[in-house]
Amino acid sequence: MSKKLVNRDQLAKFLELELQVTRVRDYCPNGLQVEGRNEISCIVTGVTASIALLEAAIELRADAIMVHHGYFWRGEDMRVIGHKQRRLKLLLQNDISLFGYHLPLDMHPRIGNNAQLAQVLGLRATGRFGEDDLGWLGEIEAPGMVTMADLADHVALSLGRKPLLIGDGAQKIGKIAWCTGAAHNMLDQAITAGASVYLSGEISEPTVHLAREASVAYLACGHHATERYGIKALGELVAQEFGIEHHFIDIDNPV
Repeated sequence: MSKKLVNRDQLAKFLELELQVTRVRDYCPNGLQVEGRNEISCIVTGVTASIALLEAAIELRADAIMVHHGYFWRGEDMRVIGHKQRRLKLLLQNDISLFGYHLPLDMHPRIGNNAQLAQVLGLRATGRFGEDDLGWLGEIEAPGMVTMADLADHVALSLGRKPLLIGDGAQKIGKIAWCTGAAHNMLDQAITAGASVYLSGEISEPTVHLAREASVAYLACGHHATERYGIKALGELVAQEFGIEHHFIDIDNPV
């Protein structure tokens, strides 16, 4: 039985339309970042296009890789040396395409990182906040959730990673704001939106003080841990749409 195939450029166009990549300003190019073979029968998805992910994709004989954190970030060294040369060499030698989707994947209303994290944690979205409505607002629907300590335990169980809680564990949960990844700089906007709890991937030194002074609890749940679900859902969507093979590979990252 012959494998099903999708043309590389057809896939790129499908993803561009599905994720509406042109509607948001980003820190990197979204879409096809490294061009490989024309026909794709097997894709690998993962959070970051690290060498470990590339090597795993090569082992699986993948034709393309889709990630949330790709290459060519604004402000980075433009020279193709060191780890950048090694990464690109692996892709080019093996004729593998790399697709990267950053903010458009965070924002997608169904398969995006914020939407998928809400499904995993049992959060019901009631609104958005921040530039381009990147942040989400809502409430917890998972049973037995009353205090911040309850929520922190629930997050640890759901994500397999103990979050850092800033605030009083006995505090009642109230309205929740969330944004996956390195979104600590959106805490001020979450406070303005009326949140009593902010959940994100990372936290910084200044936002600890802001959270305390605003009496808003902060759960730093891990950048990688909060962004595993969108790219996996995207791969599943592509596999369903075109009937091709898909493998999600979770390269462990404690951050």
